[in-house]
Amino acid sequence: MTTQLFTGAAEPGTDRTVIGEHLSLPLFRTLSGVLAGHPYLKVVVDRAEHTWHLLDTAAHPFHVNYIATRVLGMELAALDADLDAFNASVYMDPGRRFLLGVLSLHTEQDTEGRERTFLVLETTEADTMHGELLAFFYEFTRERVDSRLPVLLKPANHGQEEELAAISELRVPRILSHELFGSRTRTPLNPGDATGRLRYFRTHEEYAVAEAALGWADIVAMPCLPDDVPRVAGFLNTAPITPLSHTNVLASGWGIPNAIVRDLDQLVDRDQLDDAWVRYRVREDEILLERLDHEPDLRAPAWHQQRIRLEPPLLEDTPVLALHRLRSADRDRYGTKAANLGELHHVLDSRSADLIAFYGRPRPPREDLHGHLAARLGLDAPSTAELRSRAADFVATTVGAPEGVALPFALQQHFLASSPALQQGIGKLKMALELDATDVLDSLCLQLQHLIRHTPLPESVTRQISQAFPGAPGGRLVVRSSSNAEDLPGFSAAGVYDSVTTVHGTGELLDAVRQVWASLVSPRSVRLRHQVGISLDDTYMGVIIQDYVPASLGGVLVTCNPTRREDFRNVYLNCSPGSPEQVVDGSVLPQQYLYNTVEGGGRTVALGSFGEALSAATRARLADLSLAGRLLQSHFSGSELGGAEVDKPLDIEWLMTEQGDFRLVQIRPYAL
Repeated sequence: MTTQLFTGAAEPGTDRTVIGEHLSLPLFRTLSGVLAGHPYLKVVVDRAEHTWHLLDTAAHPFHVNYIATRVLGMELAALDADLDAFNASVYMDPGRRFLLGVLSLHTEQDTEGRERTFLVLETTEADTMHGELLAFFYEFTRERVDSRLPVLLKPANHGQEEELAAISELRVPRILSHELFGSRTRTPLNPGDATGRLRYFRTHEEYAVAEAALGWADIVAMPCLPDDVPRVAGFLNTAPITPLSHTNVLASGWGIPNAIVRDLDQLVDRDQLDDAWVRYRVREDEILLERLDHEPDLRAPAWHQQRIRLEPPLLEDTPVLALHRLRSADRDRYGTKAANLGELHHVLDSRSADLIAFYGRPRPPREDLHGHLAARLGLDAPSTAELRSRAADFVATTVGAPEGVALPFALQQHFLASSPALQQGIGKLKMALELDATDVLDSLCLQLQHLIRHTPLPESVTRQISQAFPGAPGGRLVVRSSSNAEDLPGFSAAGVYDSVTTVHGTGELLDAVRQVWASLVSPRSVRLRHQVGISLDDTYMGVIIQDYVPASLGGVLVTCNPTRREDFRNVYLNCSPGSPEQVVDGSVLPQQYLYNTVEGGGRTVALGSFGEALSAATRARLADLSLAGRLLQSHFSGSELGGAEVDKPLDIEWLMTEQGDFRLVQIRPYAL
């Protein structure tokens, strides 16, 4: 199950590029490389000379370098000095001389099981070819390819899709990206390497029987892994999931490989892989699962000895505050989520934050990406101050922060200290953790959770919560967790703590607050924290209470390409109709998009459980949301807030209201 990076590579120093020749399948295989499991060939059409160039993949990794040096006679230094202008001339000029693309080879089975081979022609995702130019590119290519090979055009972005809508499919046969790749047999989700024992469970019932015995040396494979899977060496899924599923967020945070392998059942049976020692590797272009002929000499991974230390929580009397009154520094009183939302309010209200630092980073040979950002924001050669001001205005008018209140750690502490039974339960749990008495840990956690949910709140605590809502809470509320033991380097805690999304009235509100507090001592959360050395003494839970906002669309975006870490251009976004909760909890397969926040444009990755794509107008709004997320990354990942650098991506939960406005309901670092 291995994909080699290149096939048929030339000897060092040779160049087999051909010009003007008819393309046969043997010639294609001679010149091609392999990308994402498919052979591919770079092509350049020279409209001025009415010919085309078929590039030797091994000799010419970049179209523009080939055109500049081999066709136009430029030096690479001259190209690098004016790279953006050169790129614009070959990717964006409607009257351009050169048309750049890739032909990739694909196979599929027809209804009778016969294999059909075909070629797909596409441009780069930043290419802005209009409809007639796309048609010319296709027809020029079609005339020069073996007539026995079908050729389909794949629009590379939403703009090209819209341009092709006016052109007959009889003239330009086409295939969309989600149609081509939506049913791929193998899909990388999180890169990584693991050596361990493959544990393959065909049903959740089989998994449940073996779950307690799973350990750090196991690679767990099943149709869809549960969100509470323990920390192991690697994940394998046989059913579709997305890069932002809870289990893949865990895989990313834990640094373990994760992939979809739909034909794993056949591979396990063929190679007798179940319960065998294997080497497992996931890369963007490779998924390797190799059986070992002996048990390897394994050492416990670094995380097994990892110890994460928390900043001491501040438990002095602290008031219930509106979210807009919090700042990032309040995380040690109200928790990370609440503090981040307060910081978001500040960024949007003040419009004073520097949101362009990501675009100020050198991207060799470019000194920075300020020119690209100016183009996205509709500015012509602005000063740095003008660019910074426009970026702040753009974000403030594109997204909003949720209204609500935050309950401090001190409120939870007052509640816990009010009951001798709760104190006794906490004492027993601490003793079990100190003695590493894992056999009684789950039962102690469940008993303590039950106590927390059913112990009456002190009148002072009830009063502080109730005073946040004069009279009785009106309408539906959402109650979210905000712990100090989440969103940490090496410990994301994604999906570990509870949120309650359907709350009405004071009674349900108080119950929901206790449920969120109780989730801090769930068996899973206690075990995960114990594994990384987070002390129960230092762990507290704040609570966010928000008005429920009806949504027409909702989802999650991360300001990176999760399956291609070196990609600094694209933001990944998924969504489904309604609230983001069904995307977060995995109850639906969402639509998936990539948006280029440098040159612009977007493309559909998958339609998920929904057969119909979003309208062009809605996709354009999502492009604005993606750019806003990228700009916010400069602040929330920058040195201002203790971030290591502005290239660290964000994980943003968002919704579109029924009025068409965007609200960001959660913002946090995305674990890489």
